[in-house]
Amino acid sequence: MAAPVRTLCCSVFRLSSRQFSTTREVHAGEKWRKEHGIARSGTEYGLLTDLPDWSFADGRPAPPLKGQLRRKQEREVLARRVVLLNSEVDAGVQKFKEKQEEAEREERHRQSLLLKPKGKLLTQKKTRS
Repeated sequence: MAAPVRTLCCSVFRLSSRQFSTTREVHAGEKWRKEHGIARSGTEYGLLTDLPDWSFADGRPAPPLKGQLRRKQEREVLARRVVLLNSEVDAGVQKFKEKQEEAEREERHRQSLLLKPKGKLLTQKKTRS
């Protein structure tokens, strides 16, 4: 009696087990889309994603869908982040320029404190230059 139950359990186990694959998923046309400057998939961005699916017969636009509102908000957040990072880069470049100018001023000041040629050496330098 124990044998039939055991074979039944094994056959159920074989039917319910899942197969695992270690290969990469194949995204149809992803390489071609990237080469032509299009989104990786047809649902990321573009006219079919961004424009409404329908409109009213009298010409009024349809209300935006949840996905459209979400994508719009994501773009706004990204645009704000880009502006913030751009201003940080501009501030860094400005600070670098100010440091360079300060270093040049200090170098000129240091050069001005050095001893100057006098007498015959001063006239000889003028005639050579």
